[in-house]
Amino acid sequence: MHSMAARDTAKTPAPPPSQAPDDDNLWLTPESLRVLAHPLRSRLLGALRRGGPATATDLAATLGTNSGATSYHLRKLESVGLVRDTEEGEGKRRLWRAASEYHSWHPSDFDGDEDSETALNWLTRDYARHFSEQYDKWLDVSTTWPTDWQDACGSSDASVLVTAEALQELRAEMWELIERYRRVGQGNPQARRIAVYAFAYPLDLDRPPTRGAR
Repeated sequence: MHSMAARDTAKTPAPPPSQAPDDDNLWLTPESLRVLAHPLRSRLLGALRRGGPATATDLAATLGTNSGATSYHLRKLESVGLVRDTEEGEGKRRLWRAASEYHSWHPSDFDGDEDSETALNWLTRDYARHFSEQYDKWLDVSTTWPTDWQDACGSSDASVLVTAEALQELRAEMWELIERYRRVGQGNPQARRIAVYAFAYPLDLDRPPTRGAR
């Protein structure tokens, strides 16, 4: 299971423990995955999650595109429930918001669906590219931040010897920890939004386990 918060956060925090309905989480279907796997649509959803409700004109200015294309792609995202019209806009200026704080999926949900597998491959690679770009931006300015923030931020890596089931448990526990801190700084003027990424991948790439083996 994978989760994606705002494009400037996640690639991927660890997964929630179930597919239960959640106001914060939207579970991707094959249709919504294929709609989201598009450069501008992915950026639009991320911008709404970061900045809150906005019009197509505002988003076009933020992302350096035109409002006609932005409106079209917002409607495509709306068609699969990824964004919503707040119905608070004035006249024809619709005010859009993200329908959830993050979205989740199981790669196995799309097994055998070639179009969805292609879309998922693009989307996950796009998230990895985005992480690299955003982390580079932080490194460019990190020395201008107070040293306590420099100490608190950063990257780390480790290796663990686990089964697939144990790895799922590990990621679920990581997600539970992230959830505890998700809004802990609300109302504190010293708090800042922080991106937390978690990537899990095998090191023994030439030794895939036998399919179905426990």
